[in-house]
Amino acid sequence: MGRCRYSSRRSEGHLCLPVRYTHSFPDALQKLYSGEFRWQWRQRIRLYLEGTGINPVPVDLHEQQLSQEQHSRAHVNGRFQDQRSQISEPHLLPVRSLNEVFIGESLSSRVNYKSCKPSFKFSLHRASYYEISVDDGPWEKQKSSGLNICTGTGSKAWSFNINKIANQAVEEILKIAKSYESLKLPLNKELIQKVTNGYNESLLYSPEEPKLFFSIREPISNRVFSSSRQRGFASK
Repeated sequence: MGRCRYSSRRSEGHLCLPVRYTHSFPDALQKLYSGEFRWQWRQRIRLYLEGTGINPVPVDLHEQQLSQEQHSRAHVNGRFQDQRSQISEPHLLPVRSLNEVFIGESLSSRVNYKSCKPSFKFSLHRASYYEISVDDGPWEKQKSSGLNICTGTGSKAWSFNINKIANQAVEEILKIAKSYESLKLPLNKELIQKVTNGYNESLLYSPEEPKLFFSIREPISNRVFSSSRQRGFASK
């Protein structure tokens, strides 16, 4: 009935049970046994795959245990197979996502270290290149660290941490706005905290709502790639 965490002291989260039952689980079981609970509907994400070289069998990257060289070889081999294969029909995945779907390069999580004399090392990550259309809108070429799509349940988790802003950012923005428009705003801690909380709370929504929230993670914008909308609600 709840998510298992490695350590409740270093991580916080709850799904079906209120936080107070983390340390009083017998009370929660008793309430479940006696019927003292209510059901809550939670939307999930249905995902279709379409294209060349689509593998309908899911593979967990952490189970592959491949080295960087093996990953590179697999990536090259997969590219040649994609060129020989035909475009597949849309394939519906047999599982539904409760929190979020992350779309990105399979090699992006693997770090490629490049040394520089005398003793410096730089980590190079592979960016994701794709085209995106929101709610049947125009297609847009983008390059980023990946695309996160979440439900209302997942809006409190990874998606929230991607998009939330800190008090420092809000304070600096308000200072700039005040200097341009001569706004008579009291830039005190109370106002800054209120604006910060208002924005961050707008990123959250009910698990029952039938809509998605997408987030472009670390978008790259230049003459080739654009990012007109880095986040927002959508239906598909």
